[in-house]
Amino acid sequence: MPSSPLMVAVVCKSNMNRSMEAHSILRKKGFSVRSFGTGSLVRLPGTARDLPVVYNFTTTYKEMYNDLLRRDRQHYTRNGILHILERNQRIKPRPERFQECREAFDVIFTCGESIYDRVVEDLCAREQETFQPVHVINVDIQDTLEDATLGALLICELCQRLQHADDMEDSVDKLLLMVEEKRGKSFLHTVCFY
Repeated sequence: MPSSPLMVAVVCKSNMNRSMEAHSILRKKGFSVRSFGTGSLVRLPGTARDLPVVYNFTTTYKEMYNDLLRRDRQHYTRNGILHILERNQRIKPRPERFQECREAFDVIFTCGESIYDRVVEDLCAREQETFQPVHVINVDIQDTLEDATLGALLICELCQRLQHADDMEDSVDKLLLMVEEKRGKSFLHTVCFY
């Protein structure tokens, strides 16, 4: 069993739904976790399909919540966005961009292949200082409320298995293969260094 708790990051595009659902579940299970987005802006579904509501990453979840209440309380209650923002406010004040974080993690979970590519690209572009390995694992999760919950539970299962592995470095590939066979879901995985 690892001597120290697993340091985990979960990354989606806007640090709103998928990464925050995983953040919530992992935190409740006692993991040391942070969550991030990789986008340049936070984009939420608007009242029209092709018109998202856009915020800067410096906007707090509370400010977004209050803005959407003013815009159309009924619509944003019905589509679940107000519920998401209420949950997010209980976890942290505002969304964060992965590219601005310099904290070291043992494992970074991404919620889509394009996010995985961005995280790996960002890590590879950084100057290596400690040469500490970080496992970047992509778990494809559709950006819906239900899929975010299912994906968060899968990420939690992977974290629990990694936490209890005798040697995480030797166990990751075997663990991912075992879960792939069990769930019929494949993962992208690479190791980067800090």
